[in-house]
Amino acid sequence: MTTAHTYRQPGTVLTDHRFSVPLDHARPDGERIELYAREVVAAGRDPEALPWLLYLEGGPGFGARRFIGRQAWLERALTEFRVLLLDQRGTGRSTPVNRQTLPLRGTPAQQAEYLAHFRADSIVRDAEAIRPGLTGGAPWTVLGQSFGGFCTTHYLSTAPEGLTAALITGGLPSLTATADEVYEAAYPRIERKNLAHYARYPMDVERARRIAAHLAEQPAELPGGHRLTVEGFQSLGILLGGGDGSHRLHYLLEDAFVPTPAGPALSDAFLENVRAELSFAGHPLYALVHEAIYAQDPATPTAWAAERVRAGHPGFDAGKTLAGDEPLLFTGETIHPWHFTTDPALAPLRETAELLAARTGWQPLYDPARLAANEVPVAAAVYHDDMYVDTAHSLETARSVRGLRTWVTDEFEHDGVRAGGPRVLDRLLSLVRDEA
Repeated sequence: MTTAHTYRQPGTVLTDHRFSVPLDHARPDGERIELYAREVVAAGRDPEALPWLLYLEGGPGFGARRFIGRQAWLERALTEFRVLLLDQRGTGRSTPVNRQTLPLRGTPAQQAEYLAHFRADSIVRDAEAIRPGLTGGAPWTVLGQSFGGFCTTHYLSTAPEGLTAALITGGLPSLTATADEVYEAAYPRIERKNLAHYARYPMDVERARRIAAHLAEQPAELPGGHRLTVEGFQSLGILLGGGDGSHRLHYLLEDAFVPTPAGPALSDAFLENVRAELSFAGHPLYALVHEAIYAQDPATPTAWAAERVRAGHPGFDAGKTLAGDEPLLFTGETIHPWHFTTDPALAPLRETAELLAARTGWQPLYDPARLAANEVPVAAAVYHDDMYVDTAHSLETARSVRGLRTWVTDEFEHDGVRAGGPRVLDRLLSLVRDEA
């Protein structure tokens, strides 16, 4: 471990840490990669021997959130913890994974082999590798948001001795569901979120259809070379899983067109805002390994599950929708082959993505027997009708983990741990301590 330097923000003291870990933990003497993590402690408490809380961000493929001062749940955490914001392997300031760096690995096949080491199992092994040097060997509390909750569930399955408590927000995965089953459950939820959006903003029905019809005739070139198709436009539905997402989508749609000498055209401002929402330039790993996080059968590839399952839900077929008078349905947290042809951040990685989709040999991520005998205090916030993680899957898992306590709420969407400020973390801590 190397520590760069310590600096301050309002109410906090921050310290940068860098760690060297094996790419493949089964080969500790092999290639190594770098991890970055930011330690945060309340101002004035830096000398104290505080217990540690590890935060695992959602994704996959996103670095830990860059807080300013004591924002969101951090306000509550800093009252008693020293917090570690880990950039999971391949994200943030850890050894990067993107179209620029992956060619260093060699061929697409070699790139795909490399990326097979970027799932929850490797992330938990990373956490266990760095924990002793930070805590002196003491276990820590882990807070996992979304995919971070998937990682936390794997932690409970494989290294519970490293945990004082496990806190999960919007991220209790099915222990057994295949990628196909995940998306079969997802598309009806996504449709419900669409209908709720249009009930709130009925004027958006015509707006979305008009934009889709325009793109069906003439896909748009976005700044930076991104090509916007109807399917790409539909993927703006990923916004509908957040607490303010419906409102953000509405404001995005309301001023899409401007008059030009050649007739109405999609405005530069609209296209730039769409590019900012849809580009994977900042998180390409999300697109590359997203379906792999659900792969647990060594004999079965994911094989573009979201794309295949979508074919069985014709309501999401924009061509059929535009031929009739139904509202256009936006999609959600789904990755499709066309992402790797329309997004310049992903296009050079298309063959690599195809190889990952065809890959077999994935290993199970969760141990139901060990979870059934769990002794670590666990609490999970389960968001009612969460668009990203199926509520029924989460509750089934909750019943399978010994001692796990749930807080099921419709007060928040998937981003409740951020939108809810200190309250969500405070509630989960109360649950694991039997104070609520």
